[in-house]
Amino acid sequence: MKVESRLAPIFRGFSWGFRVFIPVLVVLAVFSLGASAQTVDEVIAKNIQAKGGLEKLKSVRTMRTTARFTQGPIRVEYRQEIKRADKVREEYVIQGLAQVQAYDGKTGWQISPFGGRKDPELLSQDDLKSLVVDSDIDGPLDYLDADSFLELKIEVQTTIRGTLQESELYFGDYEQVNGIYYPFAIDQAQKGSASRTQISVEKIEQNMPLEDSRFSMPASKPETKAAPAGK
Repeated sequence: MKVESRLAPIFRGFSWGFRVFIPVLVVLAVFSLGASAQTVDEVIAKNIQAKGGLEKLKSVRTMRTTARFTQGPIRVEYRQEIKRADKVREEYVIQGLAQVQAYDGKTGWQISPFGGRKDPELLSQDDLKSLVVDSDIDGPLDYLDADSFLELKIEVQTTIRGTLQESELYFGDYEQVNGIYYPFAIDQAQKGSASRTQISVEKIEQNMPLEDSRFSMPASKPETKAAPAGK
């Protein structure tokens, strides 16, 4: 099995864990009877306030998340960069090789050295759909804690080569970064499995300079032909 196929469900869900959660669709769970009587708008307002307030959340124009985790014998270093509006670049490094996927608001592309490919190529429709979701800093909202109104869990569905894969992510160790709360510990598991991958966030940065060109698909380098022998 290819490395990128094994890790794709983790990255698709993992990246959602660092969105500023101002939702379009809300799934409510883990609430008491009293809390469940609240309207969707009330729950959204409390979640926004718990995260740090609307003004602070909207002030984030760019964000970089650096993390690491181990899956079996594979140690992975991960970095995600997001820029308003609708730009994202995700990289993971394994034994010195970097897999890159990015979306500039129009085009999704990747560099996948694990299959021997060094030039950028367009993403498949399945991967592009997921990356478009990732490009939105204001992402989806899922299961909330009844007391803190911070996210406890999200459920992710990923289609890989026509096969639906479902995974769950559990959030913990919330810390403030410039007045906004983010989870610094994430457990990921395939739905129905007791085995979890533990993801440790090392750093979250906000509003650093990120050029638009960083998200755009680079031109392929022309092949250099060897000179004929004797010349």
